[in-house]
Amino acid sequence: MKLNTVKSIALALALGSTALAGIQPAAAQDKEKFKIYLSLSYSGNAWQSEAANIVKALAATPPYNETVELIEVISGTDPQAQISAYESMIDEGADGIVSFPISSTALNRTIRRGCEEGVLFFMYDATVTENCAYNVSYLTAGFGENTAQALVNELDGKGKIFLSRGVPGNSVDKRHTDGAMHIFNQYPGIEVVSEYYSYWDDRTTQQETAKALAAHPDVDGIWAQAGEYGAVQALLDAGDRLVPMTGENSAGFRLALANPDMQEKGLSGVSAGSPPAQSGYAFKLMMEILTGKRELEPMNIEYPLPWVPAASVQVCEGDVYENGCNVFPADRVPSSFVSEVLNPVLLPEVNVESALNGTPVAGATIQPLPAEVVEAANEPGINCSRCEASETLYELTKIEPTVQP
Repeated sequence: MKLNTVKSIALALALGSTALAGIQPAAAQDKEKFKIYLSLSYSGNAWQSEAANIVKALAATPPYNETVELIEVISGTDPQAQISAYESMIDEGADGIVSFPISSTALNRTIRRGCEEGVLFFMYDATVTENCAYNVSYLTAGFGENTAQALVNELDGKGKIFLSRGVPGNSVDKRHTDGAMHIFNQYPGIEVVSEYYSYWDDRTTQQETAKALAAHPDVDGIWAQAGEYGAVQALLDAGDRLVPMTGENSAGFRLALANPDMQEKGLSGVSAGSPPAQSGYAFKLMMEILTGKRELEPMNIEYPLPWVPAASVQVCEGDVYENGCNVFPADRVPSSFVSEVLNPVLLPEVNVESALNGTPVAGATIQPLPAEVVEAANEPGINCSRCEASETLYELTKIEPTVQP
């Protein structure tokens, strides 16, 4: 559906304009489908699979099943490969690209060219600094600093810790680690004895944590990004002692936090981190713009930070999150399943099977998003380039210090 009307809408938005009055929704003028690309860079873990599956399920849900042609492209961890992929998508007439970008800066020139061609770009979770692209991310919600403070509180301000990071060079990993170190550096009693990249994958995290444990068996705590359940497994493999940990949203970790046997072994902490649901939110926002149902002025949209301490873990009985439940049982999903893939408010159309298999829910139809969005704060190098950092950068929003530096 690369019509002049669509290009006018997308170009106006890409260049920062919201002057859409009087423009007819393109979908009402032509029966062709919108050509939407789902562009992944890093892939192969549960998080990326679920994020992609949610978009696929939404694209197969009425009316998008009749109006959207969704094409998935996986380019890997080389920025040049994703640049080439973007170039091909632009040349092949993309109306929109919803993407997990591998770099916050390397893709900018190609994104700008796409915007000038009328392509609408929506990034999810990871971000770019090109100001014609939309960023839908929880990065500015403060995972790094809040989880670091939670770990400091658990350790009473002193101890040896590991940092289990994500993918080198990615804006998500950088922002998380910067926020965490902002806290850890305030506490002289906290010593980072090992720092390693785990690629947001349970198996890799388990392997890298095992190596760190061989050198530092007396570790007191672990600050982890996604793949955190692998760190739990590495500790169990090394003995019968667990330590306070912070991690993201895997079902294995969330269930372990609430397990009395694990607690007796020393496990405590909080499940927070990156929701794969960001991909579905970005896709629905893009489609509401392309179909003329929304004008979206902020280019950086904040997704709320999940925060589930052990006492708040509640196991679901059905296929959706309802009655306050926030994790599926071990016999329903694998331990690597990322629990924050569903959102009853933003993505009521999908369920656990959508996340596992990319399948639409029978009888579901696309529901409108809430009218309001939360504008994210400026973070230079993360979601903007020539901008000033927010005065509240690294401000704690989920937890208070219980021990002073």
